[in-house]
Amino acid sequence: MQLRGRRVKFAAVAALVVLSLTGFSTGRGHRSSGSSSGDGGGGGCSSSSQNHDSSSSSSGGSTYRDDDDDYNDTGSSSGSSSGGTSKPLRDAKVELVTCATEDEAYATVEVTNPNSRGADFTVTVRFLDAGSEQVDVRSVDEFVTAKGVVKVRVPLAAPGMAAQVDRCDPDLYAPAG
Repeated sequence: MQLRGRRVKFAAVAALVVLSLTGFSTGRGHRSSGSSSGDGGGGGCSSSSQNHDSSSSSSGGSTYRDDDDDYNDTGSSSGSSSGGTSKPLRDAKVELVTCATEDEAYATVEVTNPNSRGADFTVTVRFLDAGSEQVDVRSVDEFVTAKGVVKVRVPLAAPGMAAQVDRCDPDLYAPAG
């Protein structure tokens, strides 16, 4: 009887070792996002709590290859605080409102953010004289809310330069900074 009990214990331990080495979980309630099984039990190699380097697994009819340490079942990297990857920001549109005068040593431009999130944009204006020679070039960073429009003042380096300015030439687009 004692030998039979040892065999049962050995078989149980061997089964647990095999299951743990093959990546099966013990049913902690995790289920991969593509699973089509109706139960909430765990199991399977693609449990969301596991991370395998260069492993290939299949779940719910779809197959993916995980070569990234930061991959998780939602498709976003775990290092991201926003919960997912975001599209790069498009440049803001810039339109001249007023140019610098002797009384106002700055140009005013209108900046339109086409993005669905707010961002800082770098607005650049060239101040030109009557012969189209550059008197000054200035850039300012301005935060514009999502889909927002804001008027921005771009000052000359020195107020005395305003007397030389004939026209202003802003960059038509302001890159996100």
